[in-house]
Amino acid sequence: MLSLSLSFRRALLASAAIAVSTATFGSYALAQSRPNDPLPPVTVQAPDQAPRSAARPKPRAASSGHAVRATSRGVGAAQPAASVQPQGAGGVASLTVPTTEQARQDIQRTPGAVALVPDTAFKNSPANSIKDALGWVPGVLIQQRWGPDARISIRGSGLSRAYGNRGINPLMDGIPISTADGLFDLFEIDPTAYRYIEVYKGANALRYGANSLGGAINFVMPTGRNAPEFEARVDGGSFGYLKSATSVGGVAGPFDWYMTMSAQREDGYREHSKTDSERLNANFGYQFSPDAETRFYLNVGRWRSEIPGEVTKDAALNSPRAANPVWVEQDQQRNIDSVRVANKTTLRFDETTVDFGAFALERHVMHPIYQWLDFHVHDYGGFARATDDRLIGGFRNRLITGVNLQNGTIDINQYWNVGAATKGPLAASYLWKSQNVSAYGENSFFFLPSVALVTGAQFLHAVRDQQDRYLANGDQSGRRAYNPFSPKIGLLWDVDPSWQVYGNISRSAEVPTYDVTTFASPASTDINAQTATTYEIGTRGRRPDLTWDVSLYRADIRNELQCLTSPSTPGACTIRNADRTVHQGVEAGLGVAFLKSTFAQEDRFWFNVAYTYSDFRFDGGATWGNNRLPAVPAHWIRAEVLYKHANGFYAGPNVEWMPQAFFADNANTLTVDPYALLNFKLGYDRGTGWSGYIEGRNLFDKRYISTAIAVETATAASALFNPGMGRAVYAGLRTRW
Repeated sequence: MLSLSLSFRRALLASAAIAVSTATFGSYALAQSRPNDPLPPVTVQAPDQAPRSAARPKPRAASSGHAVRATSRGVGAAQPAASVQPQGAGGVASLTVPTTEQARQDIQRTPGAVALVPDTAFKNSPANSIKDALGWVPGVLIQQRWGPDARISIRGSGLSRAYGNRGINPLMDGIPISTADGLFDLFEIDPTAYRYIEVYKGANALRYGANSLGGAINFVMPTGRNAPEFEARVDGGSFGYLKSATSVGGVAGPFDWYMTMSAQREDGYREHSKTDSERLNANFGYQFSPDAETRFYLNVGRWRSEIPGEVTKDAALNSPRAANPVWVEQDQQRNIDSVRVANKTTLRFDETTVDFGAFALERHVMHPIYQWLDFHVHDYGGFARATDDRLIGGFRNRLITGVNLQNGTIDINQYWNVGAATKGPLAASYLWKSQNVSAYGENSFFFLPSVALVTGAQFLHAVRDQQDRYLANGDQSGRRAYNPFSPKIGLLWDVDPSWQVYGNISRSAEVPTYDVTTFASPASTDINAQTATTYEIGTRGRRPDLTWDVSLYRADIRNELQCLTSPSTPGACTIRNADRTVHQGVEAGLGVAFLKSTFAQEDRFWFNVAYTYSDFRFDGGATWGNNRLPAVPAHWIRAEVLYKHANGFYAGPNVEWMPQAFFADNANTLTVDPYALLNFKLGYDRGTGWSGYIEGRNLFDKRYISTAIAVETATAASALFNPGMGRAVYAGLRTRW
């Protein structure tokens, strides 16, 4: 397996020096709403002015409503007028990668909850973790574990996981970045590398063939045709945080290229939580003609991190900077080297566009925890998707069909950790094989000029095959095939060009991921796929001084996959099918402009709020009755008041508020206490040239718990909690031309 060399690390650190000397004040030029946890502030910004592609005109219904825009922090939030995207060296947009504005218009064709977050919403922040990028999207719950590592959940997906993430399909430019069994790590996500991020909640991700409870998140890189020729930045702050990033892009005839490198380190708020990472993300495109383009991707990453471990509730609140002493004694770590290559080719035939491509992933994980895990991931796959948009009998019709293939193996050896991250005797050895083949289709038929009937379905054939190569404790081999079928139907009504109403009924299915005890014995291969039927209604829109995005949903779930931690093996969890469960809630974002022209002719204040209500519970089960599901707050609110001047200056406070306790166990015996955090940010960003920001978080140094892992029944002595970070200050500089 590939390991990044010292010389490459030095090259990245050299880019940090360049970034320091030419770096920019990375300003948080967002007046958008960042819906994340419950109440996401919807912020208003002017639309990105990235170059439009030379796409041929599409047939339109009389009132297509595509003017409704997803915003920087979520659908409905507008962008600040100062956030002008550099147009890059090329005047022709990429065919394989839509511009931000094209993506905004396209995502609104979905009859369900979606969001588009442009880089203006997150690049002018510390850009440390995925929370900096998606923290304001309503319905997206991000709970920090330590450093950049976090649990991310949409509508309760994977909410019980103690490590890794499941239940969401992560994509990069529409190409999968999870392992073939469905697990994904956040370390590969570099917020400084993307032009925009698309969030498709639940079955609204069918356009990519995704069909999980949480939906899909698509991270889209710039290309040489819409990126600055040069960009550099440096960020620094509390607890030894330092990050630098440098990117270049350009066009030469039919060729274009974009490459960004970043280096990041952090001593960590807690003991034994130091992290160090380097990432390279690049793409290279070639246009055969205005209707044919191919693009190659390269993603290389190296991550080294210490793990502080979960502690008791008392320790988390009274000694928040201390690590679990057992984790320190064993020197628990997570170290990953990863290389991913991919290709995407786009062809256009009149009203039909075809995308197809292939990808391969090699990853080496060196992971001393209670055991010393050493495994290699080898994944490969391909995809083909056709989009046909035309008039049929005078009615507009848009049909998307596609197939996805993702196969892979995980070659894992587990050793006893005899202390100080030292390999002891072999404890287990497996070869995990995953096969996934899916076919899907989604059709939007405008039977009225402004109303579309949307129907769709996906069929998935998935195989999970475990081969046990260490037979001293018995043969734990097992194999299971899954064949779920998931239909969808919905309506999309364009009330006017800036206001939409939608509703849908959909089914989703998730196949189990590989975990240490998934196939503990031949009999345990009876773990079933999780299925859900989700009902959803909502509305989104934008007026000159008002933006909104509201959705209500209910998911009736069968065989929910819970990953429950056992006190005898802290840090690991066992996959189980829960009793019937219900996930229902509200996802709401709102942005309102007020006090306009207070100090200058073109200034204004924006009130932005993002709110997520999550009522997740067992549904009359024999064991837990109607108890609440653990690890997720019922209410999560983010709100801000932001002053914005037309010259690019902005400043204002914001709050993160969890007003009600939540449980850490199925038995509902141990709670995580409510809390509220006060933050403040100010900066300057004109969209080009120099920009900068300074941001303070948790200014009152509130002690709180950010994450709880789930168990059946907890006690006061249960080590389940990760303390939230204390008072921190960050600042950054950025330059672009």
